[in-house]
Amino acid sequence: MAQELVIGIDVGGQTTKCGVVDARGTVLAQTVIRSDTHTAVEPFIADLAEALKRIIVEAKAEGLIRGIGVGAPNGNYYTGNIENAVNLTWGGTRVIEFAKLLSEAMNGIPVSLTNDANAAAMGEMTYGAARGMKNFIMITLGTGVGSGIVIDGKMVYGHDGFAGELGHTCAVRHNGRPCNCGKTGCLETYCSAIGMARTAREWLEMSDEPSMLRSLDKITSKDIYDAAKEGDALSLKLFDYTGRILGEKLADFIEFSAPEAIVLFGGLARSKEFLTEPITKAMNENVLPLWRGKVKLVYSQLKESDAAILGASALAWEL
Repeated sequence: MAQELVIGIDVGGQTTKCGVVDARGTVLAQTVIRSDTHTAVEPFIADLAEALKRIIVEAKAEGLIRGIGVGAPNGNYYTGNIENAVNLTWGGTRVIEFAKLLSEAMNGIPVSLTNDANAAAMGEMTYGAARGMKNFIMITLGTGVGSGIVIDGKMVYGHDGFAGELGHTCAVRHNGRPCNCGKTGCLETYCSAIGMARTAREWLEMSDEPSMLRSLDKITSKDIYDAAKEGDALSLKLFDYTGRILGEKLADFIEFSAPEAIVLFGGLARSKEFLTEPITKAMNENVLPLWRGKVKLVYSQLKESDAAILGASALAWEL
């Protein structure tokens, strides 16, 4: 009897990644389409369905797809809707019945949807560093700071489907940076890749300290990482500053749910040789003695090129 397969879809602001996945987490076929060339959801769904049908044929998976899992900005697990996703060109302030529309376009294959950080947590629990864990928090460090919270083996969605916006808890209370969400001082504005690059620009403007970063027109977190590897003192201090802010907030998160581990994922998490020490030190300095030295800090074990697809696909096994 042929094995059942699922599809994982990661909807991003610029591109959407899709893949056919087996029960072992092997991506059998995958593709990428643009997310940002449509102003309405219907033509995007049509293009997405066409791409999915192509990879189903490529994977020789006709008739074997059990379900489709989707990770998307502002995705609501309860309703299957994408709500007020202003970073999607076809999103805006509308409520889009995304799961329903995609299921119809795929001839009734069931579709489950959640936000992208929750999908990453599901993927880590199913295939990666959190296998066997029933209590952990996933923190995604990319252009923003996302989070997925797992308690007693279950994702925490809250009463409305949007629980777990830890990136929008306040990290700097007074004179904090403005955030796209409308608040100020959010963790995301300091510990995302964009936030760290902003810190670098501010520090360079406020001092005459020599740094390899001064020769760059546009600074990215990768530039800071590359400079730190070369021993650039300012870049090393940037990692220490960013890591300490994140560690202090992780202490708060630990006191909320007593996780076995914090799992870090995303582009900035690749700088673990510079982040681990300041994060761990600040986390243990600021947490109650009850949990000091008890909570593990681990990094994603998912293959980077497949991680988004695997995270979304983990949802589909529940269908």
